Amino acid sequence: MEKNNSPPYSILLLVLFFSSSSFLSVASSSSILNDSTISNHRSLPHHRKKGGHVQYVTHNVLHYGAKADGVSDSTPAFSQAWEEACKSSRPASVHVPKGTYMLKPIVFYGPCQSKMLFHVEGKVVGPKHYWEFGKSGFWILFYKLEKLTILGGTYDAQGSDYWACRKSQSQCSQGTKSITIIQSRNVVVKGIKSLNPQMFHLAIDHCHQVLLKKLYIEAPTRSPNTDGIHIMSSEGITIAGAVIKTGDDCIAIGPGTKNVHIRGVHCGPGHGISIGSLGLHTHEAGVENVFVTDSVMTRTQNGLRIKSWGRKTTSFVRNVVFENIAMENSYNPIIIDQNYCPYNKNCPGMGSGVKITGVTYRNIHGTSASPIAVKFMCSASRPCTGLQLHNVKLTYHKAIASSVCTHAGGGVSGVVSPRSCFRK
Repeated sequence: MEKNNSPPYSILLLVLFFSSSSFLSVASSSSILNDSTISNHRSLPHHRKKGGHVQYVTHNVLHYGAKADGVSDSTPAFSQAWEEACKSSRPASVHVPKGTYMLKPIVFYGPCQSKMLFHVEGKVVGPKHYWEFGKSGFWILFYKLEKLTILGGTYDAQGSDYWACRKSQSQCSQGTKSITIIQSRNVVVKGIKSLNPQMFHLAIDHCHQVLLKKLYIEAPTRSPNTDGIHIMSSEGITIAGAVIKTGDDCIAIGPGTKNVHIRGVHCGPGHGISIGSLGLHTHEAGVENVFVTDSVMTRTQNGLRIKSWGRKTTSFVRNVVFENIAMENSYNPIIIDQNYCPYNKNCPGMGSGVKITGVTYRNIHGTSASPIAVKFMCSASRPCTGLQLHNVKLTYHKAIASSVCTHAGGGVSGVVSPRSCFRK
């Protein structure tokens, strides 16, 4: 999809979230780093200390042999710096100064003895050849950690040769996620820039209480499976301000996820904000309590999407609110697709068992790139119920768009255009 200039209201939204000089900026290093030198860190609950500041003992990767030339393998130095910091009884920081550092796949293991800060002022790049990432599926993995902050820096996995391999249908590896956080809690990721992952930019899996703030995420429109933020089996996830331009879902919310708050996201190009896909497995957890607000979709393949496979399952979607969303020439601005089957391969051809109920669309305005702006294609065996449209106005080429419903029921209030297709 081609890029376009966003209209003034999109720019205004971005200004509200990113005009601060602290966006994508990091603090200067010293032997002892305290929270007063880190932009806005006092606002993070797990960095507060009554009557004083949290101080971080800094472990500079240069002191462990890292080379800021973008070519030398700095993986051992990063690993040693982390191990030493993790053993500290005091809050500790791994500091990556300005410069470019080449990093092969690495795991930052926990649990650690105290709070940890992974503080990048420079740029971290992946190895030149995609096969050097190995077969683990991860590039940078944070595992079993509590009270972790990942602050600043640019992460570039240089995934173009992997995408080329995929396109040529050669025997490629499974691909890697750039930054993955697994089985962790009380985590803050702030002010990072992620570029060109082989697959997902940022993956959150089996985590609790994670704040993702002021992120910039970018990959080419045609880069395959490059989800911006991919969340699975996690609870208490907040995304507060992100620019996401990528080749797949800007944000994907997978099975077993609940209590998600998303605000201030500018998505596009990309595939929109998606719940799912769900129902791939017979015994699968659902998604509930998702709130998305104050965001913009620009020329996305989809806008607000719920997708599920056509097969029997225990999965579900309930209590979801999409509110104050601007659409700018997006295809399928509002869509529920319970016959999801990418590339039309290995489709089960059954009715989806995913039960979708209690989904609200409130104050959704803008333009659709497709004549059908609202599409609810629900399952005959488990119809969608409790869908609510309130003040929805979507146009197609300055004309009235249309809506299509299959096995979908709900209500409308306020001004709704296109006209609801719910059965009366």
